[in-house]
Amino acid sequence: MTQTTISYQGEPGANSHIICSQAYPDWTPLPCPSFEDAFAAVIEGRADRAMIPIENSIAGRVADIHHLIPTSPLHIVAEHFLPIHFQLMALPGTPVSALTSVHSHVHALGQCRRLIRRLGLKAVVAGDTAGAAREVMEARDPSRAALAPALAAEVYGLDILARDVEDESHNTTRFVVFAPEPEAPAADVAAVTSFVFRVRNLPAALYKALGGFATNGVNMSKLESYMVEGQFSATQFYAEVDGRPDDAGLARALEELGYFSRELRIIGTYPAHPFREASRVAAE
Repeated sequence: MTQTTISYQGEPGANSHIICSQAYPDWTPLPCPSFEDAFAAVIEGRADRAMIPIENSIAGRVADIHHLIPTSPLHIVAEHFLPIHFQLMALPGTPVSALTSVHSHVHALGQCRRLIRRLGLKAVVAGDTAGAAREVMEARDPSRAALAPALAAEVYGLDILARDVEDESHNTTRFVVFAPEPEAPAADVAAVTSFVFRVRNLPAALYKALGGFATNGVNMSKLESYMVEGQFSATQFYAEVDGRPDDAGLARALEELGYFSRELRIIGTYPAHPFREASRVAAE
């Protein structure tokens, strides 16, 4: 199979579909009903990459993904950022005054609270933004609207009644691309390394494990914890740092981390997207 297929979770017209088309315009997007299915498509050879959202600037991390990453054999090979814009859409010819409910993914509803409150609509959770648009089309009910990307209105033949209705203009989702094998970024580009680890059950183990990053001048841009198999006593961490594992400073930091960890696995080293640096400069 040539490298021409990229899987994503959601239906045609979803934000994941949009970023697939933008980042890989010559590839064939493969919609999947769940994140697990998107991963499985790559593992089973039906797709060459998987485009997966990992965090949103408003809603925070995509929790389901962080539970899938540690057990997946796939590797992160790229990252992409997509500014998120939601459109209020309904059946053709429907006036805003006819609406009584709005359907969308729980995150989309949470990111468009002001519009929902102003119009007095009942918020109804759907599994997917584009799926909500499809359901509005299929129901043929003029009292129902959907919050979804503009592409969904085009795909399902709906009218856009209000554009870019998200509460915050900085609403952005970060996606990472998974592949069967790791891919080393070019030597002349800034890189990010993602890894998961579990510290040993020792006093101050986390503090000691992370000390090597500070003493070796390694910038840690993300550190998140979550329970393992629902156990309060078992915690796993997902982290992202600037650099490559073979950089002298990062190599020493990872060696020290490994000493205090019962498990350490590199998920991927990939080029830092230009949006990352632009955001960092803007925050300074």
